[in-house]
Amino acid sequence: QVQLVESGGGSVQAGGSLRLSCAASGFTSSSRCMGWFRQGQGKEREAVAGIDSFGRTSYADSMKGRFTISQDNAKNTLYLQMHNLKPEDTALYYCAARNGRRPYGLDTLNALIYPWWGQGTQVTVSS
Repeated sequence: QVQLVESGGGSVQAGGSLRLSCAASGFTSSSRCMGWFRQGQGKEREAVAGIDSFGRTSYADSMKGRFTISQDNAKNTLYLQMHNLKPEDTALYYCAARNGRRPYGLDTLNALIYPWWGQGTQVTVSS
């Protein structure tokens, strides 16, 4: 059973930065893909960024250039560095994980592939 615990959320002003972390445990394979998703109040869940088993990253269009996904395999931790935050980035941010080599690339932005999810960390951006 994979467990994911997000941290690093908070309240910032527009233009500010935050780094989210997702501590993972319970993986049965060294190959995995992971992703960040978010859900604003009254909105549908949307993809933010994904990273496949080869370390290749993918981003939703509105996050490109502002957000960076990365991972530290030694620490089993996934990160999301966010810069130039906007009020519309306000949401509950979740990390998600899947064992195995597949899928690759942009498919890591598909929430349906992930069997494991964290509880989320709240990001609030004020104008």
